[in-house]
Amino acid sequence: MSKNNEKISSARILQIINTVIRHKLFIPIAFLVSLLLLNVFINPGFLRITLGKDSAGNPVLIGNLINILSNATELVILAIGMTLVTASSKGQDISVGAAVAIVGGVIMRVLCGNETQPSTLHAPVLLALLLGCLAGMACGAFNGMLVSRFQIQPMVATLILFTAGRSIASMAMGGLKPKAASAFGCYGNFIPGFPVPTPILITIAMIAMTCVILKKTNLGLYTKAVGINDKAASLNGLHPKRIKFLTFIIMGFCVGIAGFVQASRVQTVNPYTIVPSIEMDVILAVALGGNSLGGGKFSIKGSIIGAYTIQTLTSMLTTLNVNTNAVPVFKAVIILILVAIQTPMVSSLFHNKSSRVLISGRKERG
Repeated sequence: MSKNNEKISSARILQIINTVIRHKLFIPIAFLVSLLLLNVFINPGFLRITLGKDSAGNPVLIGNLINILSNATELVILAIGMTLVTASSKGQDISVGAAVAIVGGVIMRVLCGNETQPSTLHAPVLLALLLGCLAGMACGAFNGMLVSRFQIQPMVATLILFTAGRSIASMAMGGLKPKAASAFGCYGNFIPGFPVPTPILITIAMIAMTCVILKKTNLGLYTKAVGINDKAASLNGLHPKRIKFLTFIIMGFCVGIAGFVQASRVQTVNPYTIVPSIEMDVILAVALGGNSLGGGKFSIKGSIIGAYTIQTLTSMLTTLNVNTNAVPVFKAVIILILVAIQTPMVSSLFHNKSSRVLISGRKERG
């Protein structure tokens, strides 16, 4: 009886392991955990979080994890919008970096006016945030119109803003590079007297809002339906053009929030250097999260994990003092390996082997 029980328990363990391995989030989570463990191996105090003080003497949380969570804010927020755009339109928005520059330019113009370094803010921060979000949503509406109404491929449609967006941002600032008053900096750093970085709080709020919207509305269901087959969705009473347009508007709103955080970090915006190549990192975050870049089903959780994975990788390379110009090369090689693991051919091979082990375990039990 004891031998039979051992065989049954081992078979159950194999079945559980097989189920976990088959989960679509297994590889992204496993890779993120592996990166964290590698960082711990390199630096045993990597996960340590302490309470220190900022330049003003206020208590703040300090640690590598805090830095990763804070620095990944823009990437996480943009990945949420990119996931919906990819799922509905079967394409990607490559103009998010330029759109962030436009949002930052609008915010700086509102807060600084025509001055390069004003001593006080020229307008309430809430007004700047609102106008920044409207600017981002206008960019999203422009891209969405080209994709939904004119049926242009998303990557081609968004190439227009990708090319012209940073120049538009420079014009929005009147060709100046103003620096806002220090009061604006707390939204990208710390609120005085509160130890948690503000970007982390903004990230939590955006994730919570996204979860509520997807749970309380049919946005997720409609997005999947349109992404899988827009003609079938249309026959079932949906409006694919409206849904695609809506996802680009949501992308624009995410750009507005990300641009606000980025502008607040250093209280200024250089339209030609702000968030360089972030559009590629955002698309990779969506891909690393197990989402299909061909549209259809999606996982917001997977995209968020992918965003934190990329930020952890970037932080690790920085910690190792890798040359800034060489960071993209190391990042590309590691991401290539991870993406290759998730390809259908490799995944099916891995799953077939795990299935054989499970079947052999069942035969031994029998």
